Amino acid sequence: MTAASATPTTPGSTWAPLRSPIYRALWVAQLVSNLGTWMQTVGAQWLLVDLPNAAALVSFVQTAITLPVMLLAIPSGVLADLVDRRRLLLGAQSAMAALATILAVSTATGHTTPAVLLTLLFLIGCGQALTAPAWQAIQPELVSREQIPAAAALGSMNINVGRAVGPALAGVLVALSGPTLVFALNAVSFGGIVTALTVWRRPATDRRLPTERPLAALQAGTRFIRAAPAIRRVLLRSILFIAPASAVWALLPVIARDRLGLSSSGYGLMLGALGLGAVVGAAALSRLRQVLNPTQRLSTAAILFGLATAGTALLRVVPVILVLLVFAGLAWLLAMSTMNSTMQLLLPAWVRARGLSVYLLVFMGGQAIGSLVWGLLADAIGSVPALLWAAVLLGFCAVSTLWLPIRHNAEQIDLTPSAFWPEPQLVVEPDPDDGPVLILRDYDVPPESVEEFLAAMAFVGRSRQRTGAMEWRLYRDVGVIDRYVEAFVVRSWAEHMHQHQVRLTAQDQLREQAVAKFTTAEGDRVTHLVAIDRH
Repeated sequence: MTAASATPTTPGSTWAPLRSPIYRALWVAQLVSNLGTWMQTVGAQWLLVDLPNAAALVSFVQTAITLPVMLLAIPSGVLADLVDRRRLLLGAQSAMAALATILAVSTATGHTTPAVLLTLLFLIGCGQALTAPAWQAIQPELVSREQIPAAAALGSMNINVGRAVGPALAGVLVALSGPTLVFALNAVSFGGIVTALTVWRRPATDRRLPTERPLAALQAGTRFIRAAPAIRRVLLRSILFIAPASAVWALLPVIARDRLGLSSSGYGLMLGALGLGAVVGAAALSRLRQVLNPTQRLSTAAILFGLATAGTALLRVVPVILVLLVFAGLAWLLAMSTMNSTMQLLLPAWVRARGLSVYLLVFMGGQAIGSLVWGLLADAIGSVPALLWAAVLLGFCAVSTLWLPIRHNAEQIDLTPSAFWPEPQLVVEPDPDDGPVLILRDYDVPPESVEEFLAAMAFVGRSRQRTGAMEWRLYRDVGVIDRYVEAFVVRSWAEHMHQHQVRLTAQDQLREQAVAKFTTAEGDRVTHLVAIDRH
């Protein structure tokens, strides 16, 4: 099913994507898998808690799970843009199910040493790292473009509910029968996703052009982000929110135990309040989207999370703190869904997984590094002052939206593929690997239109760089009156053909139409120069 064929429904409803059968099946399967993953984490920590050096070993569990994402997020995004995403997801999910089964059997037979456990967790984490960009990238294929913000909210809610409920369930099951059961349930939890992906009939991708090489694809993705200010702004806003907000996730267990005197069940209740807030946030999102633009939603989320952070640090009344944490969960979902959906709406299909992998790296890295920094700061000055400093930074995050807003009309940008460039007229057919390729185009611009032309060409230049140009410059021809020459370089003939046939969108066409009136009669015949290899 593609976005165009998704079940028609009310775009404004948060629950609208669930009316699509394939999206609903994958969402439910992902929820079950998220529960299993968090249950596995608790079971692994419990397995190590009575061993010598337990504190270090338990901390290694989280490292073994998150380190693969840090290492593999970008390569995984490249891979997800080069191969069939459905098959990639099927292979990775099946591999994780097999590894989880090995962990369960090994634990049941008494062969799970710390080294075995951490190795298997690391390999399962590698599978999760492989699936994350592809999973995000298929969302626009499952729902209509208007429903992407709602799908992002449902995805964030899915993760938060798994984080809140999974540890609580695991605590009960581990107490009753030990870690083996939760490991086995996690292995079974992958079955739903594998089944849903098997049923999904994803349309075949047109492969008339040669597949991009991995390194070239990585460079193309990097160039795209470098030439996309709107995407860079979303990444910056993600860091500004996630870095201070990670203090709550890092220090909440310490606050629960040392300041509030709560047991593990009390800590689970606090996590449950965050999860409940995520559900409330998902339910309220459609109304919030009607009254707040994306930047205002991010500012509101930062203010709410900052107030909840300060209240958690200063107050000792558990019911009040639980209410604050509900608002924190709502704010977290509001921020995450806004940034995630904006990224998806700004990324064309050919580079979507690569762009989302960068967002994933920023998100995970911000949480991981932020948690480490806040933990060290709490050891130095105490958990309460550390949380108060985090609240101050969240206040700065909210205020900074005044001069660092994000794109408000992302839903209106038309990223439909549009191969509007005419095919080059060739007398010699270059090989795909020939290059670099220099493309020249002339423009005749009367003096009274120069400012208009230069402003429009700035957008055209970014379009060229986003779609493949390693270099782009605009020159003035001093030998011809009012003549300007655009020149850009593409790495190879194959990449230029990708630029021609795959990477251009209707938005690029709109930008080019603004300068089309200046094109000379000779300029309609674009010049292509292929570098000669002397060796």
